[in-house]
Amino acid sequence: MRKLRGGSQETENSVMIIEDYHHKMAAHCESGSITSLLNHAGMTITEPMVFGISSGIFFGYFHKMKSFAFPTFIVRNKPGQMRKNLHKRTGVRFYSKDFRNIDSGQIALDNLVLSGIPTATQVDMFYLDYVPSWERVHINVHFLVVIGKEDDLYKVSDSYFPNVVDLPVGSMNKARFAQGSMSPKGFLFYPEFVPPSFDYEKAIRKGIKKACFNMLCIPIPFLGIKGIRLFAKKITDWPSMARDTEHLSHEVMKINILLEDQGTGGAGFRFMYATFLQQASEMINKPELKALARELMEIGDGWREFSLFAARIGKNRDLGPDKFKQMSELLYQRADKEEDFFKRLSKTIK
Repeated sequence: MRKLRGGSQETENSVMIIEDYHHKMAAHCESGSITSLLNHAGMTITEPMVFGISSGIFFGYFHKMKSFAFPTFIVRNKPGQMRKNLHKRTGVRFYSKDFRNIDSGQIALDNLVLSGIPTATQVDMFYLDYVPSWERVHINVHFLVVIGKEDDLYKVSDSYFPNVVDLPVGSMNKARFAQGSMSPKGFLFYPEFVPPSFDYEKAIRKGIKKACFNMLCIPIPFLGIKGIRLFAKKITDWPSMARDTEHLSHEVMKINILLEDQGTGGAGFRFMYATFLQQASEMINKPELKALARELMEIGDGWREFSLFAARIGKNRDLGPDKFKQMSELLYQRADKEEDFFKRLSKTIK
């Protein structure tokens, strides 16, 4: 059992900060927050390794669902699954809790931080004052780590920013208790137990096998490779579903945001997963994974080609049927290449 409480300091000015917590930027908010918390707790592990062991890579296309006003897609497993998978494969145990009301949620967070425990919490990014106004959008699944408090300001380690930032208590409460789809409900978590060691090879193999199963074998037509092909088929319907050209332009440009800008490390996490495979190759002495990592980087380049094409035609309002046919063809190419890749990755790890 490792001691998980870092050193903290409280001064006469009511300033408390966990001094030995090392803030650093990351590719993705949830995997970055988890990695930083585990590093603070004494586990030497990288963000790509956290992402890979937890089978973070994924794909899902949602064409017509009540939860979404317009078709959308995901490129990672659902929020929270990383922690659950890490627990199963490494023995890390996370304390987690959500709350019925703001007061109890704030008291719980304050008590943890004042006890010297850096604590991650789920928020709606729209209410984060330190985010530039033009970048604020209602996303209820952003994660950050609270590492201190000074009067009515929280000290926040947000992996998308180069330095620790301040956030007023009122704004934090709005962000933690925002309404809407996937409402945070004040959710917080931190690692309460980190094993002194675990079987890296076993964890890596299980993580890869599950990722391959998710991409190739889930019998649901909108998930995994099937989801990419459904996206390719249905994207030609987007013009008929949009209110007007401006709406269609906005939705097409969001493709680039979801693949590149929304904390994926680029190309919908394909680059991060390639880094994981490269690190795994060295850790478990399996050179074939390094070759596959290079292939996935090339696949990621193809996703980037698709996302940049979408950004360009969306920005220029060049949204004729021929452009959507081109996007469809690019997506079918992505599906074919990923199906081949994950089949060979599955055989390699067996």
